[in-house]
Amino acid sequence: MSYARRPTASPKPLDAAALERLALRYVERYATTRARLRQYLARKLRERGWEGAEAPAVDSLAERMAELRYVDDRVFAENKAAAMGRRGLGARRVEEALRHAGVEADDIEEVAGASADEAAESALSFAKRRKIGPFSPSPAAPDLVRKQVAAMVRAGHAPAIAWRIVRLTPGEDTGFLLDEENRNKTSPSGWEL
Repeated sequence: MSYARRPTASPKPLDAAALERLALRYVERYATTRARLRQYLARKLRERGWEGAEAPAVDSLAERMAELRYVDDRVFAENKAAAMGRRGLGARRVEEALRHAGVEADDIEEVAGASADEAAESALSFAKRRKIGPFSPSPAAPDLVRKQVAAMVRAGHAPAIAWRIVRLTPGEDTGFLLDEENRNKTSPSGWEL
C-alpha cells in the first residue's frame, strides 16, 4: 500500500483583488505594523506570483490599510511595550522588539520613553518571576549574583538597577526603589517653569 502524495496544483497567481483580500485577512487576524504587512504581502507574491501587467501596489495597499485604521503602528507599539513591561522586560529590549517589528523611530522614542519611566517596576517584575534578589529563597553566591545581573541586563534592564535589585537580601522591602522612581518623576528639576 502506497501513501504517495498527490501532486498539488500550484496556487493561482494573485491579482489586485486577491492581494487586497489577503491584506484584509491578515490585519483581521493579527495586530501588526505597516512594515510587517508589507513583508507578508511580498512573501505571498513570491509564493504565488503576480498576474497583472504592472507591479503590485504593496506599499499603497499597506498605506491604505493604515488610513482606514486597520493598521496603527503607534497603537501596536504601545500595546507591545505594555505587554513586554508586564513580563518584566526592560526598555532596551522593548526598543529592539519594536524596531524589529518595523515601527518608525519617532514612535519608538515616545513609547520607549514611557516604558523607561516604569523601569524599576519592570525590573522588579522580572526579578520576582526569576526569584532574584529579594524574591529568592536564600542569599545568592557571588557567581550566581553575576549570572542574575547578566540575565537582567539581557532582559533589557540597566546594569545599575540590576545590581541594586540582585544585592537586596531575600525578603527585603523593595518599595524604596519604586519611591525613588516616583520621586524622580515629580522632582522640581523635571518641572517646567
